[in-house]
Amino acid sequence: MALEKGIAGLVSDFIAAGRPSARAMSIDERRAGYIASVSLAGETETRVQVEDVTLDDMTLRIFSPLEANGKLPALIYYHGGCFISGGFDTHDKQLRQLAFYSGCRVIAVRYRLAPEHRWPAAHDDALRGAEVIWKNAERLNIDSQRITLAGDSAGGHLALVTALRLKAAAVWQPAQLVLIYPMLDATVYFDSYTFNGSDYVITRDALLSGYEMYLGDTDRLLSDVSPLWRDDFAGLPPVHIITAEFDPLCDEGEALYQHMTEQGVTCTCSRYLGVIHGFFQLAGISQSARDVIQDVAARVARA
Repeated sequence: MALEKGIAGLVSDFIAAGRPSARAMSIDERRAGYIASVSLAGETETRVQVEDVTLDDMTLRIFSPLEANGKLPALIYYHGGCFISGGFDTHDKQLRQLAFYSGCRVIAVRYRLAPEHRWPAAHDDALRGAEVIWKNAERLNIDSQRITLAGDSAGGHLALVTALRLKAAAVWQPAQLVLIYPMLDATVYFDSYTFNGSDYVITRDALLSGYEMYLGDTDRLLSDVSPLWRDDFAGLPPVHIITAEFDPLCDEGEALYQHMTEQGVTCTCSRYLGVIHGFFQLAGISQSARDVIQDVAARVARA
């Protein structure tokens, strides 16, 4: 399958620039580059209300449809950025669109980033954010029985591990998970890391350096570090996994589908063709990005 036209232009520019190395950039440069990429995310949806709220020292950004009445289903969202970058600003456009198209409340969780904050800071913040939202469901005007956990890349990882931690605690669980090209395997076992690791903007080195800054010397096979290899998925709610054809993480996302299915989880998986890691944030140039936003929104509405 060929790259989508808009994606192909992005990849051509990356290759023509000499495949700039993420490792050669400072953390500030990488974060600034991520912010700059927001220009590719399409139009800013204005038919929503956006509010920052602090509850129990957790900062949340809440996106609500303008005509929101009564309790709504909720999407708790964890942003991507390889554990080292990203935040409310990098995902503002997508989350506005998800709130509008789903008619639901979208709540983004801010978590601490490496290298300033290492393992397990992001994991602990992700869990605490979900717990704070669930505990304050009445105040936030959301239906605590219809909460979806979702995220992209590192955020997909955090959504999965948070759901597993909630399952172990046995207090409450989300209605479903949506994992968008999640980072799942810090051991880098699969071939797509090699086949898709150099040319497609988000490279093997970009992903691995993120793991390195966050994890340091932490054992890469710990169950919460490389959740792909866990054997305790049974009992999770339904899971939908989104993968991208030209993504270093494509193979591990599809392996997660296989492992979950084998362990009795209701799991579906969609591979989007002609696109790269990060395409969810490229709705300004990618039809697949626009399609996946609509798909995720519909899933949240059905939760």
